[in-house]
Amino acid sequence: MQINGAALGFAVAAIAGLTLAFIGHPAVQLPPPPAPAAVASSGATAFVLKSVSVDLPTSTEVFPGGATAETINANCLSCHSAGMVLTQPNLPKAAWHGIVDKMIHAYKAPVDDGEMTAIVDYLATTKGSK
Repeated sequence: MQINGAALGFAVAAIAGLTLAFIGHPAVQLPPPPAPAAVASSGATAFVLKSVSVDLPTSTEVFPGGATAETINANCLSCHSAGMVLTQPNLPKAAWHGIVDKMIHAYKAPVDDGEMTAIVDYLATTKGSK
């Protein structure tokens, strides 16, 4: 079996690349991390986690519409104020569907898939493109 120059060059480069990927470049030698006691005795400040309390603004505003707003009030007010949602731009129903779907599936909003239609319908009626 004969190996041409191009194949041999590729093989050598591939082996060198894999070697560097696994063991690192010989010229780059990182020092080992200091032991915890060494950090404390070196005068460095220790990293300390502190608990904080955040008071979020509360609102008594609900989505208008009575019975047609029950589902959105029951599901969306735990994360959003009605005012925040109602000041969003008017969007087509498909856009509202995408936003509500993102809230449920990407952000894990605790909304039953069966209630999604009522929320989207409310938003499309209230904040739909005109």
